[in-house]
Amino acid sequence: MLSRNLQAATRIRDEIAAQMPGVEVHCVRCDLASLASVRLCAQVIRSRFDTIALLVNNAGMVSTRHRMSEDGFELTFATNHLGPFLLTSLLLDRMAIPGRIVNVASRIHYRGTLELDEVTNAKGPYSSRAAYAQSKLANVMFTLSLAHRLSSRGVTVNCLHPGVIATNLLPGWLRLVKPFISREMFDAERGAKTTLYLALSKDLADVSGCYFDENQRRQAPAARAADSDRQELLWSASERWTAGDRPGRIRC
Repeated sequence: MLSRNLQAATRIRDEIAAQMPGVEVHCVRCDLASLASVRLCAQVIRSRFDTIALLVNNAGMVSTRHRMSEDGFELTFATNHLGPFLLTSLLLDRMAIPGRIVNVASRIHYRGTLELDEVTNAKGPYSSRAAYAQSKLANVMFTLSLAHRLSSRGVTVNCLHPGVIATNLLPGWLRLVKPFISREMFDAERGAKTTLYLALSKDLADVSGCYFDENQRRQAPAARAADSDRQELLWSASERWTAGDRPGRIRC
């Protein structure tokens, strides 16, 4: 899978280079489900760039069955939250002032619950929908918490729901209803609009710690996401886990 993704990235890089001569486009391999791969990716990026003006955490997945990452975490949570959390942490000191961090979340975070005990539990019942909702809730909570931490640093942090995008990343349960909701789905170009708005709009130069919908409108995040105590619980666990620790039972 990673080889195919790298081939696709290389092809897109060449397309951009053909359309914009003189622009440098770099491809760096990264498996977000692997903490070692994320560390290597950050190392390569740091070796190539002294400053980073914009970081967009967009890549994600949905595991249709209960699988664990090589580091011992539920795969969807590892890929969608822990990988971006670690990558962002490793690149923070290279962020330009002013700079922007954009996290692609989802409105399914409204249905998410923070069940951190289940992240390291390889057994028990599993719902791909619940796992995905939890990972997207974590994206929003991470955004709000990081924005607070960087409030005096000149780096803004925002997140968004891009819309339901008609790509091959659709989870199995959503593919089943795709024929019935296809008119409401966006193509990849339309799905990127809100991400680009958060990344580039001059209107958002000083806006941080916000959640936006697919129409570039600011919305209130889920109450669970805005809970500062739960944000700190997630942050502390994420720090320990990405450092290689395995804490005991975590009560949410």
